[in-house]
Amino acid sequence: MKAFVYRRYGGPDVVELAEVPKPVPRDNEVLVRIHATTVTSGDWRVRTLHVPTGLGLVARLAIGFTRPRQPIMGSEMAGTIESVGKHVTRFRVGDEVFGFPGGAMGCHAQYRTMPEDGRIARKPANLSFEEAASLPFGASTSLHYLRKAKIKAGEAVLVIGASGGVGSAMVQLAKHFGAQVTGVTSTNNLALVASLGADRVIDYTREDFTARGETYDIVVDTVGKTPVARCMRILKDKGRLLAVAAGLPEMLASVWAPLTGSRRVIAGPAEERAGDIPEIAALAEAGALKPVIDRRYRFAQMPEAHAYVETGRKRGSVVVSVEHA
Repeated sequence: MKAFVYRRYGGPDVVELAEVPKPVPRDNEVLVRIHATTVTSGDWRVRTLHVPTGLGLVARLAIGFTRPRQPIMGSEMAGTIESVGKHVTRFRVGDEVFGFPGGAMGCHAQYRTMPEDGRIARKPANLSFEEAASLPFGASTSLHYLRKAKIKAGEAVLVIGASGGVGSAMVQLAKHFGAQVTGVTSTNNLALVASLGADRVIDYTREDFTARGETYDIVVDTVGKTPVARCMRILKDKGRLLAVAAGLPEMLASVWAPLTGSRRVIAGPAEERAGDIPEIAALAEAGALKPVIDRRYRFAQMPEAHAYVETGRKRGSVVVSVEHA
């Protein structure tokens, strides 16, 4: 099968098309013929080792010290089941599915196997393959952090980076849970964030959102460029800062913040739960979670998709359609 691989860390030029063995499903696995995948900020980080402050050594130990252990990137996919292992009972050949291997990656390819009890579910009938592939990364990350924060209806939530892959899902899911949501984004994305259900939007290029004199129950930082101290000063008593793009300073703050007051910092990698994918499917079918797709690329344009994501200007998801001979 064809797959895009990277054998060394670097820019979009390290992403190359290659012929690799087609995987064979084990007894408890399904083989998915991939029709759509995405390029996320996570792909950019593992390709360049551009990780949050203080985590460079940890990243090399996890991803590969001198070169990547997993040469095929891509954490999201949607497609059709081509074959199943002999013990599989939940899925059948021909089922349309979407999945999220997450940190295991491997979706920038024509095929991928998934355990039937893994992070895979039937594709929502109201979504295309491209739309379904765009949902798992942002939505599952948002669900993790909102659960950790124990969000309650009526709480005030501020989302920094509200137009990104995680931010756009965070706005929608916080609204679904009954919160009053304020989105922070750039001028060009104000209308998009409002269309996702945000009660208010703030243009960070024209206004300092930490100097408005307003406080929030939850502040979500999906970008990682606002210092912890600035976020903490706009939190209410018992407020929670969700540091999605946390580096070492935010992780340390998650330890000392509870010792110095009632506010908390929630940081660390998002838990990848199998149950999230069926939940995301149900939310999408109910209209509570809508895909946000910035650009679409063909499979042969994978390096161009990487180059666009690296600009840091994408809105929602960048989707890649996967062709088959």
